[in-house]
Amino acid sequence: MTAAPAVLLLNATDRVALALLLGRYGMQLTLVVPGDAIPGSYWGHGEAGLRGERLYARLDTPAHSVLHEASHYICMTPERRAGLDRDAGGTDLEESAVCYLQVLLADQVPGLGRARLFSDMDAWGYSFRLGSTRAWFEGDASDARDWLLQHGLIDAAGRVTGELRNSASAGPAM
Repeated sequence: MTAAPAVLLLNATDRVALALLLGRYGMQLTLVVPGDAIPGSYWGHGEAGLRGERLYARLDTPAHSVLHEASHYICMTPERRAGLDRDAGGTDLEESAVCYLQVLLADQVPGLGRARLFSDMDAWGYSFRLGSTRAWFEGDASDARDWLLQHGLIDAAGRVTGELRNSASAGPAM
């Protein structure tokens, strides 16, 4: 049996800061008892789960998983959010935008940051054409960045706006 990748787990993060970050988007971080199944988890095991506005995680859930699922919630349409239970759905481009957004959100969690998130995403097995999360983010993610900008989730400077995607159509005029 091989050991799990050494990634930052929820128990090693500032959970109050993380809960406050999620709260700004209308989400509630809900901790699950160690060893129990995580409600709404798409992948099972220790991966974060979504049901409605609740993001479920255990203390052994990877921090990148929490941010990834939070980013799905932020990026989905209100219609999908209303019926959310486990499967965030979305297009391939939206999935790329989710990955991009989770990197930006990592910078807002004390002790996490994008450099650690890049490392954790690579260790966990995220795969990108350029071979690493950092290389993708810095050199091959313009489509994801444009998608986030189009839907009003980041501003022209690449900063998160704190807004949820509000429709299937484009966001503010650019």
